[in-house]
Amino acid sequence: MTSPSVMAGTANVDFAIFPPRWLVAEHTFRPPWFHRNMMNEFMGLVFGEYDAKAEGFLPGGASLHNCMSGHGPDAESWEKATKAELKPVKLDNTLAFMFETGLPVRPTKFALETKILQHEYFECWQGLKKHFKVS
Repeated sequence: MTSPSVMAGTANVDFAIFPPRWLVAEHTFRPPWFHRNMMNEFMGLVFGEYDAKAEGFLPGGASLHNCMSGHGPDAESWEKATKAELKPVKLDNTLAFMFETGLPVRPTKFALETKILQHEYFECWQGLKKHFKVS
């Protein structure tokens, strides 16, 4: 769903869900790719597993990636996806959601002070290896 803004091509907020689904495209990288957003992305997992995070993104958890902060699959999910046979796979028993907005998203003081905040979240990308040479 989209709440359009007064500026053409932009939204106040976009809302998406990621329900059970088939992954069937050939010759593709299946988990969500590494990217940066022009909008602010808040994502949560209602139940099941999220395909881009093998560990550490538990049901009831959420992540916030504000404008231009890079993110994507963790090292374990990337390795698994690059070695998997590209055949139809059903992602089942999962439900995630996402809000994207061009408006600033700021956590509350309570959210920042909670004892369950995952301060080591950035570590999920530490095991990624370089696969391209920079000339």
